[in-house]
Amino acid sequence: MTISAVRRVLSVASECVPLIKTGGLADVAGALPAALAPHGWQMRVLMPAYAGISAKGIRTPVWQSDNLFGGPARVVALRHGGLDMLLLEAPHLYDRRGGPYLGPDGYDHPDNPERFAALCWVAAEIARDGLSDGWRPELVHAHDWQGALVPAYLTYGDIPVPSVLTIHNIAFQGVTARDRIGALRLPEGAFNDGTLEYYGQISALKAGILLADRVTTVSPSYARELLRAEFGMGLQGVISARGAAMQGILNGIDETVWNPETDPGILPFSVRTLKAKAANRERLKGDFGLTDVPGPLAVVVSRMSWQKGLDLLPEVLDGFVARGGGLALLGAGDADIAAALSGVAARYPGRVALRTGYDEALPHRMFAGGDAVLVPSRFEPCGLTQMYGLRYGAVPVVAAVGGLADTVIHANKAALDAGCATGIVFTQVDAMGLSQALDQLCNLYAEPGVFRAMQRAGMKQDMGWRRSAAAYARLYEDIAR
Repeated sequence: MTISAVRRVLSVASECVPLIKTGGLADVAGALPAALAPHGWQMRVLMPAYAGISAKGIRTPVWQSDNLFGGPARVVALRHGGLDMLLLEAPHLYDRRGGPYLGPDGYDHPDNPERFAALCWVAAEIARDGLSDGWRPELVHAHDWQGALVPAYLTYGDIPVPSVLTIHNIAFQGVTARDRIGALRLPEGAFNDGTLEYYGQISALKAGILLADRVTTVSPSYARELLRAEFGMGLQGVISARGAAMQGILNGIDETVWNPETDPGILPFSVRTLKAKAANRERLKGDFGLTDVPGPLAVVVSRMSWQKGLDLLPEVLDGFVARGGGLALLGAGDADIAAALSGVAARYPGRVALRTGYDEALPHRMFAGGDAVLVPSRFEPCGLTQMYGLRYGAVPVVAAVGGLADTVIHANKAALDAGCATGIVFTQVDAMGLSQALDQLCNLYAEPGVFRAMQRAGMKQDMGWRRSAAAYARLYEDIAR
């Protein structure tokens, strides 16, 4: 396409690959700038300069304040990892032990409301006055509750710059006590009129949903699910009130990073050389100390939580192992789930193995070597794991929710006959539903020709950002006229 002039958008996120990642939000924040560039949008990403972030490049100060929520701060611009980054340096807010959200004790930083309100405040200041290098956005794109006060500060500051808010996971809403309203630099009237008020407290996410010019979620199915009480987490009425201002745009993956033909961490293979995947399977077994796995080798790369449905696995793995299946799991989170899964691994040495923590390189080897990837989530706004599985020929076994339902074609008879089946989708997210899905996986694996056809169909799917970036560009152009 021909671009007549470059347009400018500020992305506001609490994390961004390659600097820091705790979930899929970081992948999206890191992938969008390059995806939008062909559509004429220059995106700069504003995020906190957390302690320990290693960002190489010349840091150019472009904004400063003597008192940003209790201390001095500045924004520095740099080019890192192919991204135009704006790092908010505020030592009193971000220079501390622990992660972006949790302290070393595993609990939230007590001033998280102020820490991320400050990020949003700076974004609004940049939208109003621009940066000292002359850059000023035409639009601000904020992410999740950590960025959700951007529309509020734009609105209450009479700053005529439109905003988009993307909900990555509505379960996290930025709720805090009402008496913090002054500390957050928000007007009392915004609480009294219901914009900020959420059951007697303040909800940053509610404010963002109501005040942003447009609201997006990370898959079309999740956008529909949020209208229902079981998914909307108390905000379904607020979502419904936005009507046509709400839409779902499916996430994508970086197909240069996640490419089995060029991935430096695996033995390369392609849809044409799928037999070479077997060598990666043997390597994966070695990584996890697995020995004899005559049936499908499934992988799980996930946070251990009730949301992700991993509490169901201990109930179904006996039957899966009895049918020849094996499991390699990488994750961290809920201690009870981890203990239960460790117990299963102890019962089945060589067939089930568990690693806790996070390893950036190991998931590539897991998707390359796994025959299937399990994603039994109770709710999943988009999910990237199943997309990585499709890309690497690991057949997804997923619950029929959110982006999982949008990206995996269930292996029913019609889809198998048509050659378009890419995975197994189960609707009852309980132990019986997952057990039946694993039985179907074993049955399909026992028919090598059918199973390879499913793997190839999945590998041929377009999982990149091309279509999604075009949708975001259309949305931007609609509101930033």
